[in-house]
Amino acid sequence: MVNEEDSEAVAGHPAAAPDLPADGSPGEAESTAAGLSRRRRWVAVLAIGAVLLAGGGVAASALIKSPSQAAADARPPAPSVLTADVEYRVLASTVITRGQVIAGQSVQVAPQISGGDGTGGPVVTKVGAQVGDTVRPGKVLVEVSGRPVFALPGKVPVYRDLKPGATGGDVRQLQEALRGLGHPTGADALGTFGAGTKTALTAFYTSIGYDALPALDDDGSGLKSAQQAVTGAERAVEDARAAAENTGSGAGSGTDSADGKSTGGAGDGGGAGDGGSGGGGDARRQLERATEDLATARAELTKARTAAGPKLPAGEVVFLQGFPARVDAVQGKVGTPVTGSVMTVSAGRLLVQAYLQEHQKGLVRKGQKVEIHSELTGITAKAKVTSVADTLSTQGQGGGRSTTGADQQGEGQGGESAPGESGYLLEATPDKALDPKLAGQDVRLTVEAATTDGKALVVPITAITAGADGRTTVTVLTSGGSRRQVEVEAGTVGDGFVAVTPVAGGRLSKGDKVVTGVASDGSGSGKSS
Repeated sequence: MVNEEDSEAVAGHPAAAPDLPADGSPGEAESTAAGLSRRRRWVAVLAIGAVLLAGGGVAASALIKSPSQAAADARPPAPSVLTADVEYRVLASTVITRGQVIAGQSVQVAPQISGGDGTGGPVVTKVGAQVGDTVRPGKVLVEVSGRPVFALPGKVPVYRDLKPGATGGDVRQLQEALRGLGHPTGADALGTFGAGTKTALTAFYTSIGYDALPALDDDGSGLKSAQQAVTGAERAVEDARAAAENTGSGAGSGTDSADGKSTGGAGDGGGAGDGGSGGGGDARRQLERATEDLATARAELTKARTAAGPKLPAGEVVFLQGFPARVDAVQGKVGTPVTGSVMTVSAGRLLVQAYLQEHQKGLVRKGQKVEIHSELTGITAKAKVTSVADTLSTQGQGGGRSTTGADQQGEGQGGESAPGESGYLLEATPDKALDPKLAGQDVRLTVEAATTDGKALVVPITAITAGADGRTTVTVLTSGGSRRQVEVEAGTVGDGFVAVTPVAGGRLSKGDKVVTGVASDGSGSGKSS
């Protein structure tokens, strides 16, 4: 047992030091102090060990689980319900696709101009416009073998040389173009290439620095011959008239001036009278024939004069639907022979073409609204669907560009897309003229395929449940946590939502929470995102 002195030592209260022997050597008191020190150390070791054992027990209890506890921890958390608010708004069903802005007309300028006598084939002698240039009416685009190729407004494709005396819609188109450039066509009837149109066409060629080509390639010999024929016929008429007058005067000298009797013998007088009568008849016939010949000569001269004058060669004009037009490409270079297209020009109102896939085609119809958006420029414009093809085609085949030369200027509706993707060609026409900067750009099209008639109750598609009995319902989660089903009739679908109308007395209002699913992580607030 620990005596009282030892207890006081352990408690930290040392007893009075024992007396030492007189000689100073360690004795019984020193041995007692050493024993107390060893006891203190053992007490401290035991205390530390107890603390360590307690900590180890706690750690072990955290790491070691019973089989039931482990199974409980492995079970998924209790599911929570996802909900969404019922909205009251206009719902639009949209189809989004990509399209290309193109011109209403694209023309490949491939002039068919002769190189002229003593030369080879046609050669580019001047390029009057570069890529990106704006083209105005009357602009000389290119010069081939010294002859101009210019642009004029018009929709009728050029298919022939226009010469004096010609009639038709293409002549009227030329007359309107000339008048628009300040060259009046006089008293010519619309659609008839007359004297006024000749004057106007000659003046236009002069204004662009060229001479108009003659309609007849005879150096004027035909007109000269016709004029000479008229001159000869006029002289023949004069001679015939003089002869008739002289013959009439001689026949009258054989009669009496008073009683009508012959001044000579009966035989002589009668003979003179017969002879005068015969000479006068021949002269009159000659005069009639000469007069007829003169009329014929004058008619031929009129024809010659009508046919003479300037012409508009088909190879020297490009008719474009709208101005200003734009130069898209220049293939020809000065000094190179003309073997095909030398320039590509686009004109007319800008429109958009796209290719729909099979699942989109049934949703898009003529007249639907379209939003055009260019990510490159930030420009947004409104348009309408003007056509949707019924047959599948490949990009570049739906409305390709027209190749234009002397025989075909074509309206060239549509534009050229890079070949590749197949689909149903959609064409959208903007409500207002598009910014020319959009020409050739790839843009986003959002087609409003369907829309509700005003505002309607709208829920996510995932909130709709179709039962085996064919009934369509939504489940409303009340504020108290209970659920009730409401039968609805589904309407317009768009962008993940559907318009619904309660049926059979069902109650559904804006702000109600409808169940859209179940969250398995248990961390949600019960509202769908």
